[in-house]
Amino acid sequence: MKHSTFAPGDRVVLPPYGLGMIRGTCQRPVGEATHEYYEIQFSHTASRAYVPVAAPQSAGMRAALTENDLPELLARLQDSTLDLPHQWAARQRLVTEMLASGNPLELAVLTCKLRHWNVERGLPDLDRQAFRRAIKLLEQEVSGLADHNAVQVQRFLERAWNENPHNE
Repeated sequence: MKHSTFAPGDRVVLPPYGLGMIRGTCQRPVGEATHEYYEIQFSHTASRAYVPVAAPQSAGMRAALTENDLPELLARLQDSTLDLPHQWAARQRLVTEMLASGNPLELAVLTCKLRHWNVERGLPDLDRQAFRRAIKLLEQEVSGLADHNAVQVQRFLERAWNENPHNE
């Protein structure tokens, strides 16, 4: 998932906007200077973002998952351990940081833990919202990948959300 440069057509993730595609680069004036930016188009919207070519990581941009990343993602979804604090405020801080990072492997571990809690005892509202957000972020990142593992991940996420009839 590491990239130092990106090319047109590359799938990237730009938190908090999500999955997008590099359309190309462009020059944009900033003050007295002109800088080069990646132009990112987001699926199902006319929204675009511009990220500095010189430092895409400063904006949080990273390469999206590929088919090669999916076996590890699926393994983490199915069987991971995470010590989430039982105290609500501390748990929400940690969960919020994990969701904001957008790291798919961390999101898979979080999803696994929240899924177990959901099955065991149901989730309070904020945890249920975090669970749904993590699933949505993972679904978005896997969308567009068509191999067998991508289908398995998508089915797993759908089943995980539908395991508790109290979810909306």
